[in-house]
Amino acid sequence: MSETIVHVLNGPNLNLLGTREPGIYGTTTLADIEALCSKAGEAHGLSVIFRQTNHEGELVEMIHAARGALGIVLNAGAYTHTSVALRDAISATGVPTVEVHISNVFAREDFRHHSYLSPVARGVICGFGGQSYVLGIAALAATRTPPA
Repeated sequence: MSETIVHVLNGPNLNLLGTREPGIYGTTTLADIEALCSKAGEAHGLSVIFRQTNHEGELVEMIHAARGALGIVLNAGAYTHTSVALRDAISATGVPTVEVHISNVFAREDFRHHSYLSPVARGVICGFGGQSYVLGIAALAATRTPPA
């Protein structure tokens, strides 16, 4: 297991951050969030692999590819509320996963209150904008086994 790699995975429509519903998601772009994650990774001595896709099956493959990593920070977007396949991928790989959301999903529409991922995630962080990712990386770093 590589205790130095964190995969930060993003689902559908997150490539539109910065222009997508700025009243909800703000003006921070996905590139801005990637820079935040890289900086957070460096601060914790971690390498960050940052990816985004609009396709559910590709996101499943990204989760599979994270096997052996310290963990996954996952913003699955709308798939959070619909995808048994993502839930099963997290369970099947056993990679510690932190579910993150930019907005506070519990202050939004009722359908966003249910997550198929939360029951198999190590934890959930929402409502802190791009900092939700930074907090997710810090949480995974805190679980790392200290070197002998």
